[in-house]
Amino acid sequence: MDIVLVTTVIASLFLVIGMAEPLAARLQLPYSVILAVLGILIAAGAIFLLRTSLTDALNPVAETIINLPIRANVFLYVFLPTLLFQATLGMDVRRMADDWVPILVMAVVAVIVATLTVGIALSWASSLPLVACLLVGAIVSTTDPSAVISIFRSLSAPRRLARIIEGESLLNDAAAIALFGFFLGFVMLGLPDPTLEDALTRFPVLIAGGALTGWIVGRVMLRLMGLFEQYELAQQSISVAVPYLAYIIAEQSVGASGVIAVVAAGLTLNIVGPGRLPPQAWTNLREVWDLLAHWAGALIFILAALLIPRMLEEFRLSDVILVGVVVLAAMVARAVILFGLLPLLSALRVSPVVERPYRVAILWGGLRGAVTLALALAVTENFRVPIEIKRLVGILATGFTLFTLLVQGTTLRWVIRRLGLDRLSPLDQALSKQVIAVALQTVREDVAKTTANYDLDREIVRGEAKRAGDRLEAAVKDAEENTEILDRDRITLGLIALAGAERDTVIARVRDHSVSSRLAERLLSDVDRLIEATRSNGRSGYGRAGRRSTAYGKSFTFAVMLHNRLRLSHPLARLTADRFELLLAQKLILRDLDGFIHGRIRRIHGRRVSDLLTELLSRRMEAVETALDGLRLQYPGYAEEIERRFIRRTALRLEEREYAAMREDGLIGPELHTTLMHDIDERRTAAEQRPKLDVALQRTELVRQFPLFADLSDTAARHLAKSLKASYVNPGTLLMRKDSAPRSVYFIATGAVELENAGQSWRLGRGEMFGQMALLTRRPRRVEARAIVPTTLLILDEARFRKLLKRSSTLREGVRASAEKRGIPPDSILPLRKDEKKQVA
Repeated sequence: MDIVLVTTVIASLFLVIGMAEPLAARLQLPYSVILAVLGILIAAGAIFLLRTSLTDALNPVAETIINLPIRANVFLYVFLPTLLFQATLGMDVRRMADDWVPILVMAVVAVIVATLTVGIALSWASSLPLVACLLVGAIVSTTDPSAVISIFRSLSAPRRLARIIEGESLLNDAAAIALFGFFLGFVMLGLPDPTLEDALTRFPVLIAGGALTGWIVGRVMLRLMGLFEQYELAQQSISVAVPYLAYIIAEQSVGASGVIAVVAAGLTLNIVGPGRLPPQAWTNLREVWDLLAHWAGALIFILAALLIPRMLEEFRLSDVILVGVVVLAAMVARAVILFGLLPLLSALRVSPVVERPYRVAILWGGLRGAVTLALALAVTENFRVPIEIKRLVGILATGFTLFTLLVQGTTLRWVIRRLGLDRLSPLDQALSKQVIAVALQTVREDVAKTTANYDLDREIVRGEAKRAGDRLEAAVKDAEENTEILDRDRITLGLIALAGAERDTVIARVRDHSVSSRLAERLLSDVDRLIEATRSNGRSGYGRAGRRSTAYGKSFTFAVMLHNRLRLSHPLARLTADRFELLLAQKLILRDLDGFIHGRIRRIHGRRVSDLLTELLSRRMEAVETALDGLRLQYPGYAEEIERRFIRRTALRLEEREYAAMREDGLIGPELHTTLMHDIDERRTAAEQRPKLDVALQRTELVRQFPLFADLSDTAARHLAKSLKASYVNPGTLLMRKDSAPRSVYFIATGAVELENAGQSWRLGRGEMFGQMALLTRRPRRVEARAIVPTTLLILDEARFRKLLKRSSTLREGVRASAEKRGIPPDSILPLRKDEKKQVA
């Protein structure tokens, strides 16, 4: 094949790809539909040129197009890893984790339901064996979410809904391709239909082996990339190798799912990468992968479309019925998920409520595309698959794909308009008016500052200022006088604007290096969660999301368990250090928002709304300050190092700004500026290195801070620190249940606990203990204990507590004092020892 012609054809395909996107926007059709149509037209045109006698000059070009080396392995080993890897890099994993139940259930269950429904329906309507019908079901189970997600985003649909669809589609592809490999093995080998035992033994190996392989490859490559911190292009080059190595090792060496391996490797880089790579390097790496995925996605679509005329050459009229069966069965299967399973998950409160119009749009927007065609091509090229099965698989998959693209894809926007999803809700309309008012206010202020620096005609400046002022006044009046919006909705609008300002502040702090790049993704995820919760539940949602950002998560509880039971302290130390930085960053960011409330929110929504927002913001700041104070008390030395590190980063940012100003003023040249900036980059890299937190050492220091343990020797304090188990609890956590059997004593390291008994309650704070009375009297607990702020507890079991009582007179005095406060005779629970009686005498 002439290399010049091949290069010309590929370059022309890139030209087609470049023109397809603006064409899709102009025609208001999904991008994938335009690519598919163009690919079909190109292939049909090439076939026509070869068969016509009108001209022979273009025959070499037509032959090159038809004979391009497009094989299934090209799709599966070249394009597919790129698409999957970029999708996982671009996912907000922390926000996806909030909805992992609906995403996982919808993905896995949807694939299984679709595969079984299509397979069983096709086996009734055709003479194909069941395993071949199930193979077709697995092939058509893969969905392309790009069309419906892009339209949802243009319609301002809930982000959470789009995120669930995107995550479901990614795992959907992985599960479907794994099932495809499972059934293809039976079709090739001519084995009997697979049984449930076969599925239970082979399918988990595909999933678990792929996940482990991807995780190992991702970790190894991340460590290798970390060795080249100063070589950004080297890091990007290494990242390109990650998905291909994961895919090939899993498929060829481990015998597992390469798709699962690529997804696992991408998730590993997504979670760990921002903390291991410099922020700008990570941003640039993401941009490189966005471009690679755009090219790969377009090429896989247009190249697969080139094959459609060839795959339909043996199409028979009777095949129309079978294509209709596949279409109907696939639609029924997806409808079962959307109208049966999804409402059930919503009722169980593990999934957001998805309104019926959105479910209809998702049902009709379940397009199939290049992955489906690539899997069908893999079957038609396999010489070990019977000829009739190859023919029907190719035709059914191609016919079904064409139906989804040419029928569903071209009518999707019409369906959405008929459902009324293209109209803004009253709340969104009010939000748009508020945004316009805020934006015009900012524009007027910035224009005034800008024009003041130029010697412009005063009359012109005055006239334009009056014009801008009139427009702003009209916009503010429109936002204030919207009678359709209730007062609670005005508060919601103000909170959404406040959360949006918080997001802008986070981004600004990350850019100027005031906030560590390690926590940038976490901070932005928390703010996005804040915005979504406010849009869904207003003021209460804002409060819950704010409290969640300072609460101890499940990962923290798991790290504590690893530390207490297995003595693995590294996860706990890392999460504690992350918590330090996160709380410090939140404190700095929240302080910047007060001016936004009084400067903008008050002008639009009035004093009452702005005062309420100020109160809510103050509560968040108090919660952050309380949690931060607790960590300072628990780890005083480490807190001091973290704050010093923040000051160093701030100084570097100010120094960088001064050098930039000197260069703009011409005081220093570009060579000197480059040298100075290189020095700052090196010092910033050193400042980014977080000091290590020794949890065991800090635990010993914490024990020394308890007045109850003041008389213990150094050796006894170290032994006690090893015996104590730390527990980190969130506000509202029930610590002791009434009438439960006493087994432990609790010491409050940080935070506060409320005890309740017979309608009376009292609070205990840092340095105090509870639970000792029931343990010493050997009676069921009469008190219920509950944390009222984020609290750190140190827990000691009964045997060690009694031993400690014998050694520590200070602890015995504390127990007696506690008994007297509650009206219990101290001698009834802890008689005086001989030496203590002498002291009393």
